Parts: sequence; structure tokens; C-alpha cells
Amino acid sequence: MFSIFVVRHVMIRTYLTRLRNCQKSTMAKIIPVDLDGPNSQIDMVQSVMSGAKSLLAGHVIAVPTDTIYGVAGLAQNSNAVAEIYNIKQRNLEKPIAISVGDIQDIYRWSKVTVSEEVLQDLLPGPVTVVMQRSKELNPELNPNTELVGVRIPDHDFIRALCRSCGGPIALTSANSSGSQSTLSVEEFQSLWPRLDLIFDGGQLGDTEESRLGSTVVDLSIEGKFRIIREGSAYQATVDLLRNKHKIEEILKIL
Repeated sequence: MFSIFVVRHVMIRTYLTRLRNCQKSTMAKIIPVDLDGPNSQIDMVQSVMSGAKSLLAGHVIAVPTDTIYGVAGLAQNSNAVAEIYNIKQRNLEKPIAISVGDIQDIYRWSKVTVSEEVLQDLLPGPVTVVMQRSKELNPELNPNTELVGVRIPDHDFIRALCRSCGGPIALTSANSSGSQSTLSVEEFQSLWPRLDLIFDGGQLGDTEESRLGSTVVDLSIEGKFRIIREGSAYQATVDLLRNKHKIEEILKIL
């Protein structure tokens, strides 16, 4: 009887130790991203270096953006892309956008059909522009479509991260597929064990409108645009394209 008690006691202690170690390991992955602190420049460089090292090693990380939190991996790394789908339990038929650091990068990874002025008016900002993909983009990223969505978030950290990696970052919302978008790292805590690093940029918004994410606009046909997802910059995007740049809106799928 005594031996059974001892065995059970040891098993419980072992379980609690493993649980504590797991929690410590998970918590250790969280790195604050403070863009306004007294040591923000030094902290930014160190955070970007850590993020780039992780991504280049093929891992998936969580990052703040100008809209919601996202999970990210190198777009040119097929294993990292597959892991993003696994982590989110995302339907493989649903494409993932890419994020780049600067407007000139868009020309490398897609076939641009609008003037650079249009891109400068839209980006950086809460807009995803959809265009024909270039041949250089990983063919195993969204293999069922010739299009690709490209983002330049208006967020210094993720833009610097893209530049440091030397290639596009596959970026999608940090949540399980079908659940609401997240505005704080605590809201996607269920994903933490599957992520290599979690960059905490604080609370990104405080309203349900904040969860809408980027406005997705199809610019793949020259002289025309189509809103795929309204997102958080819908009216401003439509007004800019329709009124300023005189681009025709397509209201139905051709």
C-alpha cells in the first residue's frame, strides 16, 4: 500500500514539474516589442535579429501588425508554410498573403498592374493588394491560385523583420481557423506551444472594428479593382482607387 502511494506521489510530482517547465518554456518565448521606450532602437534591433534568426531556421513566430496579431514563416520555405496551416488548422485551399518591407519588393514577387503612386497611396497601411504572382515566388505557397496577396504593414518591427530575412514572410492572422482575430498575445494563448517566438506589441486595438484586419483588394486586372474583403480600410481604399486614380471597380467576379 505504501509503495503504491509513493509511486503515485512521484508520478504527480513528475507531472507538476513537467507542467511548470512547459509553462516556463512557453513564457520564455515571449519578447516585448516596445517602439516608444527609452531603449527602443536597441530593443528593436535585438528583436529583429531574434525574429530573423528564428524565421531563417524555418520556424513559425507570432508578430504584431498595424491591424491584428499574425503568425509568420518564410514564404520561400515550404515546411514553414505547411506548419502555419497546421498551427491554425487552416483549410489548405485558403491562400496566405505575404508581407514585404518596401514597395519595391512588390515588383519582385508579383506582377504589378498599377502605378507606383497607387502603391504609395495604399502602402504601408492596413491594405492587402492582390496581383498575379511572379515565377520567383515559392510555387508551393498557394499552389491553387495564380494570385498572391501582398502586405506592407505600417509597423516598423515587421517591416524591419522582412528586410532582415531578405525575402517575403508568409503572414496570416494569429488564431485558430474560424475563430476571431486577436488584438493581444493572450487571446491566442492556445497557439503558444506551437510557436518558436511570440513578439508582444501590446494591445493593438480596443473595438470589434479593430479585429477586421486589412482590406483586401484585387488589382490583378489593369485598370480595374475588386474588393475581396472589406477590412478596416474599406471606404478609404475605394475612394482612393475610384476617385483619385480613376480605376474602375468590379462589383462581381468576372
